[in-house]
Amino acid sequence: MRTTPETAADNTMPAKTVPAVGVPSAPPLPADLEALLRRLRLPHVRRHAPEVVATAKAQRWEPVEILKALLVEEVAGRERSALATRRSAAGFPTGKTFAAWQPELSSILAPTQQALRTLEWVHRRENLVVCGPSGTGKTFLLEALGQQAVEQGLRVAWFTLEDLGVLLRRHRADDTVTKAIARVLRADLVVVDDIGLLAVAADAAEGLYRLVDAAYEKRSIAVSSNLHPSAFDELMPKTLATATVDRLLHHAHICQTTGDSVRLTQALAGQGVSPLA
Repeated sequence: MRTTPETAADNTMPAKTVPAVGVPSAPPLPADLEALLRRLRLPHVRRHAPEVVATAKAQRWEPVEILKALLVEEVAGRERSALATRRSAAGFPTGKTFAAWQPELSSILAPTQQALRTLEWVHRRENLVVCGPSGTGKTFLLEALGQQAVEQGLRVAWFTLEDLGVLLRRHRADDTVTKAIARVLRADLVVVDDIGLLAVAADAAEGLYRLVDAAYEKRSIAVSSNLHPSAFDELMPKTLATATVDRLLHHAHICQTTGDSVRLTQALAGQGVSPLA
């Protein structure tokens, strides 16, 4: 049976029909054809064309099968590049995903975890507030949700309060704060992590308010905090805190974590390091 791109997709056939890049039997493309592919900005077709052509010749593919195989490679390559770009632009702190998440260790109810992972709340432009003691998985959960959003084609921006303060100071001098916040809100989901760990500077408090106000009913914001938002007036002026929390919580899902620090528990059990040789 002759292998084609269609039969390769069948579960009963080998998963890969195109030889790996660098196979000696695949001669390079003619210079004029490579130049055309460069002008058309088809880098993934250009990269895989020699192997696809060699395979097609050996297995007597139809011309339409060759075209399909090349376009499949181009689409897949562009999707990989776009994913890498979105992930880099997000600025995630550690790279944690749900692959390492242990749902049974979280005090958040399993059905709630599953509902959050659908990301329907992001598409509805709703907010998420995860608050509770340090070490109970708040940042891990938000980063995993952010990574999943990126994988689904959404844009994510990750901030701390200190980052917002820096952003405000940088753009206040030339009166471009509003434009800077608008650029941040090109993301579908904006995460503000670790509110309440440190004293909040005036610039950071103002930056949080400006962000929440500009995003209200237009974009989703997710925050993690050691404090419930009702206690934000302990961190910033009461008037500013009230206005911020009012907008943040109006369309928000609130998840409160409880229990001991997972990090401390693992450390005390000897799971925080690899055994010494």
